[in-house]
Amino acid sequence: MKIFHTIVLGVLLTVINTFALKAQYLNPGDGVRIAFFNISDQISGDYYIQQDGKIQLPYAGLITTTNKPYNEIKAEIVSKYDSLYKNPELTVQPLFKINILGEVRSPGYYYVTDVEKMTGIFALAGGITSDGDLDNVYIIRDDKEIELDAQNLIERGSTMSDIGLQSGDRIFVPRTWWANARSVTIIVSVVSALVTIAVLFIKR
Repeated sequence: MKIFHTIVLGVLLTVINTFALKAQYLNPGDGVRIAFFNISDQISGDYYIQQDGKIQLPYAGLITTTNKPYNEIKAEIVSKYDSLYKNPELTVQPLFKINILGEVRSPGYYYVTDVEKMTGIFALAGGITSDGDLDNVYIIRDDKEIELDAQNLIERGSTMSDIGLQSGDRIFVPRTWWANARSVTIIVSVVSALVTIAVLFIKR
């Protein structure tokens, strides 16, 4: 039994680690956010990956990101600045370019870090509309739909890293069923009114 538990645990860890690695790859259009705390040079900022897979950083030069997990990219950035400055204090965060769609006030493409919380994601897009259904939000990834209970994630304070956000993901906020029902009711009412007018016109 102990051996069985060990095998199961090993499989679970492998799955979790594989998912985490996929969530931490950067593509052209993504970027990194660098913040220095003890350097006077103006280096802190957001830097984006070009179509050739390279990113240009101040004083550090070009860094190739193609086929590299984010942790390796981060380690290379830290190493380069460590060789340029004495004991630099800095943070490096990935910037994922994602598309926020559906019942948000300003749908579109946004850059988010892996420590961004769900509330921050929606705030970027202007917040959820009154018709948004937080219980049935989902991520569109390639040809797959991954369901999210956004309300639960908000209450737990989960970050994008916690849910395994990937570059190119689309977060879709659907309408609540009652909003759709209301729209149908309005359409039916309009059609009924038009039919009534048409009948009155014909009788004349």
